[in-house]
Amino acid sequence: MPNRISQRLRRRLPVCFTLLLIALAALAGAQQSERPHVALLSIKGPIGPATTDYLVRASEEAGENGAQLIVLQMDTPGGLDAATRDIIQHILASPIPIVTYVHPAGARAASAGTYILYASHIAAMTPATTLGAATPVQMGGMPGPAAPGEQPDDKSSGKKGDQEEESAEEKEDKSGEQKQAPASGTAMERKMVNDSVAFIRGLAKRHNRNADWAEKAVREAATLTASEALEQNVIDIVAKNNEDLLKQVAGRKVALDAGDITLSANIAELPLEAYEPDWRNELLALITNPQIAYILLLIGIYGLIFEGYNPGALVPGIVGIICLLLAFYALQVLPINYAGLALIIVGALLIVAEVFMPSFGALGIGGVIALVIGSVMLIDSDVPGMQVSRKLIGAIAGVSGLALLGILMAVGKSLRKPRVAIENALVGRTAIVSGIQDGDVLVHLDGEIWQARCDQPLQPGQRVRVVEQHGLFLRVEPG
Repeated sequence: MPNRISQRLRRRLPVCFTLLLIALAALAGAQQSERPHVALLSIKGPIGPATTDYLVRASEEAGENGAQLIVLQMDTPGGLDAATRDIIQHILASPIPIVTYVHPAGARAASAGTYILYASHIAAMTPATTLGAATPVQMGGMPGPAAPGEQPDDKSSGKKGDQEEESAEEKEDKSGEQKQAPASGTAMERKMVNDSVAFIRGLAKRHNRNADWAEKAVREAATLTASEALEQNVIDIVAKNNEDLLKQVAGRKVALDAGDITLSANIAELPLEAYEPDWRNELLALITNPQIAYILLLIGIYGLIFEGYNPGALVPGIVGIICLLLAFYALQVLPINYAGLALIIVGALLIVAEVFMPSFGALGIGGVIALVIGSVMLIDSDVPGMQVSRKLIGAIAGVSGLALLGILMAVGKSLRKPRVAIENALVGRTAIVSGIQDGDVLVHLDGEIWQARCDQPLQPGQRVRVVEQHGLFLRVEPG
């Protein structure tokens, strides 16, 4: 009996040993993945849906891995309003302090970047960087209020000057507070500006930063250098590099959504780990690029059109459906003009219709014009990097024009050919004998099998020439 027990133990010992090793490896991996460190994220270029996806996923992963601080390096000309607000909401609700650091030298936090900088728990810049110009770009160049000390135009009348003096006196109420002068522009433009001003002032007050300059950055597109921003309490730190930044934030008190915390004094000694975008984020960034989305849209439209005119081809239809679905996914997260999208679809249909309904260029030219106008209107935003390139539109228009020219030349060539009666259309053509059944000869001509007759014996594979055509029967001779 003891021998049987010992034999069972010997057989089970390798299994137990393996399970023990797996448990130890999992425990070591968990301890390693949760080791304290500083997470390094990066935003470079226009801010869009892919930027939001990357920032949210990377910061959550960093928190699970034990990050004590997140450093968000930023260099951006601006971005989409919806994506920017999603990023700001994530930063404000983050349980881990986030330092937004405008880096490297020569970088900028323009437009949307300024809002993100104001929302961050700690705002930092490196020397030779700038921030500001936070006016909503959709305004299309709305004239802002006059700069301080600006003199009225010499051509203005004295009556206008008197009115300005009266309006200036009316700006102060009974309590002595200064009133905001009415903004110029349309009602929608004023709504956009006032909403942006209220938003950025709220962010400034949350972290005790200069709210007056923040409003100036929105209304007057004001900008500052790193040293000027530090002097005016717009940012908290000017640091030369990441090491200098971590030394300066060590021991600093930070206001989180859950309450105030104090950063560790030895945080500069923690390892700095970079979190790069994964394949999913790279794919999202690729297809939400306006240039790629525009190309996918055109490929999808033309693919489905050609599949409709050539049923069973399969490849154009499959490629068209995939590209069109990807394009629609990208366009639903981009600010698009639906009139522009409709013009692109109509333009493509007109160009293809020219092939099957020759109109001597009327349909094709109209299609090219509709395609170009729709392409210009497609992306409804003035955010840098978020428009369809004019060069790409010109290239598409050029290719479409050349295709149209080729169609017109083919139509003209066909019109110059001598007309042949349909009952004699095959006379003179060469065919191949494909078989002989009960004295009837079968010939292969233009992908079709015809019944033929011949006064001379023929062999399969022999070339023959059509001499007469009688309905569905051909008379041939060796040729």
